[in-house]
Amino acid sequence: MAVIENSKVAIIGAGAVGTAIAYASLIRRSAREVALYDVAAAKVDAEVLDLAHGTQFTGTSRVTGGSDLSVIDGANMVVVTAGAKQNPGQTRLDLAATNIRILEDLMPKLLEHAPDAVFMLVTNPCDVLAFAAQQITGLPASRVFSSGTVLDSSRLRWVLAERAGVNTSSVHAMIVGEHGDSEFPLWSQARIGPVPILDWQRDGRQVFTIEELDGIARDVTNAAYAIIAGKGATNYAIGLSATRIIEAVLRDEKAILPVSSVLDGYRGVSGVALSVPSVVDSSGVSAVIPVPFDATEDARFAASAAAVRASIATLGL
Repeated sequence: MAVIENSKVAIIGAGAVGTAIAYASLIRRSAREVALYDVAAAKVDAEVLDLAHGTQFTGTSRVTGGSDLSVIDGANMVVVTAGAKQNPGQTRLDLAATNIRILEDLMPKLLEHAPDAVFMLVTNPCDVLAFAAQQITGLPASRVFSSGTVLDSSRLRWVLAERAGVNTSSVHAMIVGEHGDSEFPLWSQARIGPVPILDWQRDGRQVFTIEELDGIARDVTNAAYAIIAGKGATNYAIGLSATRIIEAVLRDEKAILPVSSVLDGYRGVSGVALSVPSVVDSSGVSAVIPVPFDATEDARFAASAAAVRASIATLGL
């Protein structure tokens, strides 16, 4: 594959998350055209107009959109944010049944208008919905996946960087598994620069202990709930993290990101979508990366797969 010239990304849903992705994509010049679609005509028209008024400052990018699905025609990538809103105290898996019904109606229409696109689900519960979307469309798992734990991993790296006293880009750590309560960090592979995380020192003293790392992991897993309780939604960081994935696709980066696709024999797990380190390029998820897990991580990965699989079974998928 190759870098996509005159690229177009279509964003489905003009709510807090969809507009954050559109805004981030424009200011980062992630695509030549950003198209925003929503069934609420007045809302999407207003959002497109508001974004368009700032395009003098976004280089060559342009924004289009509306309430007719023809606005997504020819998109190279389609990002689905449409769905029921996650309320305070509600888990991501609680949203599954409602949002699957939305996908059953929506995905065939999206595929009709953008038959060659790579599809990314951002709507929660994103692992269950990635599985459902792949089943609904019949597309290969490489072309329909979710944003997974890319944002969770960014949250983790930010906290670790603050504690370690380094730039976030120097922290190499990743959350895997479900984008939800059973997710977990791969501490066995975590590094600050080239230094294993438990060996990192600041002013001659060890910075992290296993107990502190466990507490950080819990805080990261619960971060979205705290934000939702305070402001009603998470939007800015997911806008930026989704845009990072968009860029990996449209620029054929072959970037390694923990997106969630339906797995086939990954550490004994098949037929369920979970986040693992994956190569993301213009074909979508072109490969999943075999990463060493320790025994505890293997057990937690199996438990995470079981949690998502149980939700899939309950929904009759």
